Amino acid sequence: MPSSPPAPPATTELEEVLADVAERSRHLAGEGEVEDQPEELPSAESTRFALALAELDGTEHVTGDADVGFAVQSVVKVFALTAALRLVGEDLFDRVGREPSGDPFNSLVQLEHEGGVPRNPFINAGALVVCDVLLGAADDPYGAVAGLLGDLVGEEAAVDDTALDAERESSALNRAIGHLMTSFGTVRHPVDEVVELYVRLCSLTVTTRTLARASRFLANDGVDPRTGTPVLTEPLARRVNALMLTCGTYDAAGQFAYDLGFPCKSGVAGAVMGDVPGRFGVCAWSPPLDEKGNSRAGRAALHLLSERLGLSLL
Repeated sequence: MPSSPPAPPATTELEEVLADVAERSRHLAGEGEVEDQPEELPSAESTRFALALAELDGTEHVTGDADVGFAVQSVVKVFALTAALRLVGEDLFDRVGREPSGDPFNSLVQLEHEGGVPRNPFINAGALVVCDVLLGAADDPYGAVAGLLGDLVGEEAAVDDTALDAERESSALNRAIGHLMTSFGTVRHPVDEVVELYVRLCSLTVTTRTLARASRFLANDGVDPRTGTPVLTEPLARRVNALMLTCGTYDAAGQFAYDLGFPCKSGVAGAVMGDVPGRFGVCAWSPPLDEKGNSRAGRAALHLLSERLGLSLL
């Protein structure tokens, strides 16, 4: 018979754990490569580090640069997927798969080999299909995602124009992916419209604190604990968590599952957002990335946090 999960630590103990984890992980913020981006963005600074944990009752624990804003980048794919599932349900998966890719997140080779159907919603091709679905199903596709994120955080989510300009300038490969999927009939709207929606969503400004807060609905059976509003049905929330666990950290998802044991989604700005069902949302942020495109210090911090608090679900 499986053992019961450990009792949640007291608030003071939890804060001590976060401080110790941060102290042991922060030095990795000076290692790895920072994604090429405008130097005025906080995510271009290699020394930034933050860790935040948001409990279901609203209690928040943070350390480091937890209130510094940065572009959400690929972490927004969780909220885009959620918005699409709210509109079309599991019919979405007629057009995008649910399997790990095992290849880089922006690979064209696998996409062509598999008939233009992306492996999952968290690689770039899958996110473009989700945006294509939103363009067809939502009166305001951008607002369906930005509004959802703002509701979960409790404040408006705004686009960083500097990040948006940079995203537009570096979107040639995403356009190529979009055109390839158009040739297979997977993308049905003009590629420029699909890519523009995607880069605008990637440019939404968040903080480590707000991402930890925004992920709590996934830890709470699909219900936003701040308002009591259902965001997804419980089965769909479980499915999003399953996709995060198996596909959310590029082609390092297996190692994340092994080390952390709870669902996560990473982005190239250095954020790793996760949730521990029944307990809290969590986010680590540090811009320097490892060879797989995940935050070095963020991954280390969440690994230590999982070990210290017994967070693995596996």
